[in-house]
Amino acid sequence: MIYLIVVAYIVSAIMFVFGLKMLGRATTARRGNGLSSLGMLIAVMATVLSIIDSIRVEWVVLAAVIGAGIGVAASRLVKMTAMPEMVALFNGFGGLASLLVGWGTFQAAADRFGVGFQTQAVDPAQFTQALGGGFSAATIYLAILIGGVTFTGSIIAWGKLSEVVTSRPVLFPLQQVVNALVLLAIVAGGVWFTVAPDQYWIAVAVTGLAFVLGIMAVIAIGGADMPVVISLLNSYSGLAACAAGFVISNNLLIITGALVGASGIVLTSIMCKAMNRSLTNVLFSGFGAGGGTTAGGKGIQGEAKSMSTEDAYYILEAARSVIVIPGYGMAVAQAQHAVRELGDLLEHNGAEVKYAIHPVAGRMPGHMNVLLAEANVPYEQLAEMDDVNPTMETVDVAIVIGANDVVNPAAREDEGSPIYGMPIINADSARTCFVLKRSMASGFAGIDNPLFFKDNSYMIFGDAKATVESMAGEFKESAA
Repeated sequence: MIYLIVVAYIVSAIMFVFGLKMLGRATTARRGNGLSSLGMLIAVMATVLSIIDSIRVEWVVLAAVIGAGIGVAASRLVKMTAMPEMVALFNGFGGLASLLVGWGTFQAAADRFGVGFQTQAVDPAQFTQALGGGFSAATIYLAILIGGVTFTGSIIAWGKLSEVVTSRPVLFPLQQVVNALVLLAIVAGGVWFTVAPDQYWIAVAVTGLAFVLGIMAVIAIGGADMPVVISLLNSYSGLAACAAGFVISNNLLIITGALVGASGIVLTSIMCKAMNRSLTNVLFSGFGAGGGTTAGGKGIQGEAKSMSTEDAYYILEAARSVIVIPGYGMAVAQAQHAVRELGDLLEHNGAEVKYAIHPVAGRMPGHMNVLLAEANVPYEQLAEMDDVNPTMETVDVAIVIGANDVVNPAAREDEGSPIYGMPIINADSARTCFVLKRSMASGFAGIDNPLFFKDNSYMIFGDAKATVESMAGEFKESAA
């Protein structure tokens, strides 16, 4: 039996690695997800077999049924607009699971030795040995710490994304000092716990501090930085799982946790680079706290021009090249299927159509890719920012749908802007730019956008889905 379990773990690890590699390409991402899911199923079954003599199988089956039910319900009922919030919650639950693994191992030893708040001290060496040694005590501490930070941080991220909590940074006097004191207490508690894990109150205090640190770390981050935060919390959940793997001596959990942790860090780095900002700046700058202005920039000059969908049709009908730039507004309006239909009509009319996706568009990594994939937009029409910018001046029409900060020319032109230096999609360089928005309000980052006032830009106000459907209707009527 033991050899079968080892082989199953090896097969699962290989499937995880290849599945992760396949997720790097849009054309293979779905197969990669399926391969990784199958690998996880094999891993779970092998783990259950390895401990079958020491567990009650009915509880495992019940937990599996409940978990599968939640997963099926989430996949079927959660709207695409709520996908970032769901990812945030899943990250948080992953962190909580790792915390419980670490705490459960510690509590089992505490119960065996009678350690608690009201007990007499025991021999620290014996208690440490019961946990598996000083290294095991350290990994228990890390699983509890990282899992706790991930859980509460993800809950706050969910609140900001769902606007249950304000999306603006929550700042208060001496906030950095308070954070530093919490970190100092956590480090001191970690050293103490590793040396003397029999002190029950330390474990409880560290757990509470981990929860506080998760809240403090995310509450000060603005909503515009949530894609980076989601990616970072995903990495944290992987690191917590890795630590939990060391706690229970499960090599596969160590491998999978390391894969998730490393890939999350890489993705976080890519997204920070896409915003021309460091991770430290994202975590501690309080970006977006200043409100809906350019925050010391040159200010907006010019007059915004509006256009009807009927007039926009005539320009689109004559266009030979069109680039669609989606943002969170497209997700809110659930306009992705209408956008795909308009793209098909434009292609049938002889135009070349591409979809330019900024790395931080939307509210989670790959948000726009997921939406467009749901609408069956051909993968070959998806283009990255670096691919479309060099040719943007030759594009007849750029259609900005609900995107704001990722097309904001202030990032290039206004040294006083908070986003100055951030790479953007140069929608303003197209011959004509349509901006589809409900109003002139600033975007999620709370920064005004000079694009609205450019000579070649036209605002088309209204619900994005209704606007795109109206444009598509004009093409259908013309063809009838």
